[in-house]
Amino acid sequence: YRTASRLISGYDSYGNTCGQKNSKIEGVELSGRDQTDNKYVFFLDPCNIDILNRKIKSMALCVSRCPDIELKTYTDVKKFALQNGSELCSYDIPVSKYPSHGERSKKCPKLPVPPSNSLPVFHRCTPVDISCYAQFAEAFVTFVSDNSMLHRVIAGVMASKEIIMGLCVLALGTVYPKVAFYVLVVCGTGVLWWLYVDHRTNLTDQTGTSPTPQQQVATDNVQALLVYAIFATVFTVILLLLLFFMRKRVALTITLFHVAGKVFTHLPLLALQPFWTFLSLMLFWVSWLGVLLFLGTAGSPVQSEEAGLVEYRISGPLQYMVWYHAVGLIWISQFILACQQMTVAGAVVTYYFTRNKSELPMTPIVSSMLCLTRYHLGTVAKGSFIITLVEIPRLILTYIHNQLKGKENACARCMLKSCICCLWCLKKCLMYLNQNAYTATAINSTSFCTSARDAFVILVENALRVATINTVGDFVLFLGKVLIVSCTAFVGVLSLNYQRDYTVWVLPLLIVCLFSWLVAHCFLSVFEIVVDVLFLCFAVDTKHNDGSPEFYMDKSLMVRGREARLNGRL
Repeated sequence: YRTASRLISGYDSYGNTCGQKNSKIEGVELSGRDQTDNKYVFFLDPCNIDILNRKIKSMALCVSRCPDIELKTYTDVKKFALQNGSELCSYDIPVSKYPSHGERSKKCPKLPVPPSNSLPVFHRCTPVDISCYAQFAEAFVTFVSDNSMLHRVIAGVMASKEIIMGLCVLALGTVYPKVAFYVLVVCGTGVLWWLYVDHRTNLTDQTGTSPTPQQQVATDNVQALLVYAIFATVFTVILLLLLFFMRKRVALTITLFHVAGKVFTHLPLLALQPFWTFLSLMLFWVSWLGVLLFLGTAGSPVQSEEAGLVEYRISGPLQYMVWYHAVGLIWISQFILACQQMTVAGAVVTYYFTRNKSELPMTPIVSSMLCLTRYHLGTVAKGSFIITLVEIPRLILTYIHNQLKGKENACARCMLKSCICCLWCLKKCLMYLNQNAYTATAINSTSFCTSARDAFVILVENALRVATINTVGDFVLFLGKVLIVSCTAFVGVLSLNYQRDYTVWVLPLLIVCLFSWLVAHCFLSVFEIVVDVLFLCFAVDTKHNDGSPEFYMDKSLMVRGREARLNGRL
């Protein structure tokens, strides 16, 4: 309860929690005060921030009202206290002695006192004018005031906000539909070059003795179009060459992708998995941050030797709770992601091993979630904990490497980077094995260790297939992400081209491309899980039903498998 009060209500530099009665702290003269009427925390110098320790170094007091006007002299501070009953100097200084007290420079607010308001929930007086933090924002403010390019960019974003929102919605809609991407890429490249030539011609016709701001914006847009057109041309050439030389090896992977498309047709709720996972992660991260704030205000009051101010510091076993809490962040985040993998695996396994697709459960996703909750939470927890055991030392080594940057010798730097790289590779391998272990668990309902062993044996037996599908499949999925971003950016270029107001295109398009890449990554990650699950089911089906008419696999996949065997490519 006390921790929650200190977090929400705040406390002064003498250990008194604002808005309530307090107990006396031994050795602190001004502690144990009744602050029932003083509900707000006021900092004498709110701009004095310690960046390294992430806290305000100024003395804090409990006041009944935040100053809503600028106070330029200590006489104004005295008048404010007499009129409002809110004393802004230390409790041991009488109001009548504010202008003449010898310690007013240390125990009274720094002049001028800026007007401030209290936060809605956390009762802290915060300056209304953000320029109070000029020591941190000075460089940015100077850049904003002196850089005309930034003004044009910001104006472009504000003028294009409706287009940006519409293109973000478009990015959500271009994830799953089957679009003739390759034709669109070629046509899009041609249109970009046409737009570049058209804008350059118009710019040449409008060129005068002194360029206007509108012409400067048009010049920036022509340069941006040239960059987009060159990038699109290079990408299109590489894409066509790769498709020509790898057309035969892509056949099996494309078949798996085709079957995965059928899975999404029968299980449309799979498309919502990224939303539920993202929502779960956000709820957990918010609750985790709340617990961290409570831990930050826990502990016992300690009086600092330098200024004699009281701080609450964690000591004893409670100080290890922060590390425990950090481990929980990694573990539970991995647990939520593993639950998504297990849910998708269960639904896809049900689809694959159901001969008559009309007999599928009404909601295979919900059935898979219920099965996970009832039977396989331990499996998911164990798999995510293994990832945590690898992730913690990697993060520790990364932190050490960043702290010692520029101080360690070349040999130590090389060893640190090598260890970090090895741990990263080990993490990726374990994540891939875990995902296949969850699939084996969904197929056989075995424990995690047994499922991991079975999955590992199957992957080793099909090493060439795994290598082909992972390399080609990852490349195809990468192309899918790039093509989704390209389609969104292409529509953005067309939309901005027909906008009447001159705006800088660079930042709006970058915002849209970033959002579309995140959307594509989230949704295509689910698609990748479906492909991996289908492959393991295909391998198990081939191993146990080879030579019999009892295959569960799709007919198109069966044909591709026979062709691959005849050509010796498996």
